[in-house]
Amino acid sequence: MSKKMQITLTVNGTRHELLAEPRELLIHVLRERLNITGPHIGCETSHCGACTVIMGDRSIKSCTVFAAQADGASITTIEGLGSPDALHPLQEAFREHHGLQCGFCTPGMITRAAQLLKENPDPTEEEVRFGMAGNLCRCTGYQNIVKSVLAAAATLNSSKEAAE
Repeated sequence: MSKKMQITLTVNGTRHELLAEPRELLIHVLRERLNITGPHIGCETSHCGACTVIMGDRSIKSCTVFAAQADGASITTIEGLGSPDALHPLQEAFREHHGLQCGFCTPGMITRAAQLLKENPDPTEEEVRFGMAGNLCRCTGYQNIVKSVLAAAATLNSSKEAAE
């Protein structure tokens, strides 16, 4: 039996202290131990991106990160981006521009898109396609996902301009 480690994670602004086995994946800690079920378990090989979360200032696939590697990190999941009463502009854009169908990939798509827009607030269509390439969708054909990300970028940029 492996020795458990004390780790601290701040997930969506809430600090959690817990014991984790060295081999325990972050996705399992989020879903099974912290009951944060927005990130989905898809391929468990980092190919699909359904488990994408933001850790620090990078989007990561939480199925390939050990919880111990995330010790001390600040993590944002889809639940931390908006709420049912106050959707994040990406959530609103995905809804408005039909950027989702079955919804399985959507939390990872939106979380990746949020980090993409932090890194590049005014991307071109090509930059969105490249930046989202690590997240797979079996339903939409990507056209509406790209439209949604571009629409959210425009909304976020106009909000910034209005604030200035």
